[in-house]
Amino acid sequence: MIATRWLPGPAPYQDVFEAMRTFTQTRTAETPDEIWLVEHEPVYTLGQAGKPEHILNAANIPVVRSNRGGQVTYHGPGQVVAYCLLDLRRLGLFVKEYVWHLEQAVINVLANFGIQGACRKASAPGVYVPWAGDQAYDGLAKIAALGIKVSNGCAYHGVALNVDMDLAPYLGINPCGYQGLETVDMASCGVQADIRQVGQALAAEISSQLQARC
Repeated sequence: MIATRWLPGPAPYQDVFEAMRTFTQTRTAETPDEIWLVEHEPVYTLGQAGKPEHILNAANIPVVRSNRGGQVTYHGPGQVVAYCLLDLRRLGLFVKEYVWHLEQAVINVLANFGIQGACRKASAPGVYVPWAGDQAYDGLAKIAALGIKVSNGCAYHGVALNVDMDLAPYLGINPCGYQGLETVDMASCGVQADIRQVGQALAAEISSQLQARC
């Protein structure tokens, strides 16, 4: 099992970002992998190649440039973020395979909480659920966003799963660069769950996914 710890929160994004980067830059071949779980203060983050035009109306929510992959997303209370600080070389993982395992971990957790039909979408990393809303994207809405950074064979950043949050800030962006993409949470899908319980389940499933392929 990969060591897991909850960070105090809601936490400022920039503080956690810098801590992850420092951890990764100073780790050695013997440094154990870790998963950090956290809720963030409200923030929009732009990925390394993120386009500012995908921020439609930031209002009073800060915008932070990040070095993860992907476009723009929102973090806030009621969303659990699993930051996975992993030595991919030691695990023998290529990036695409690693992303697949992160997505599968979310899909499995959602199924365990009673949300069926969660899936991937080609060329759009993350996890989606069947949805009949007006802004459904091919009949799907996004429930988890994913973005990673790899430095010297070690990964950081990770995956954010919407549990029970204010979804209104997503209206201020094109989520992950997709105009009109509807974003939902577990509560929207009829599941009331404790965020710490969901976070622990997600970290355990990520660990299980990675250990199963070793």
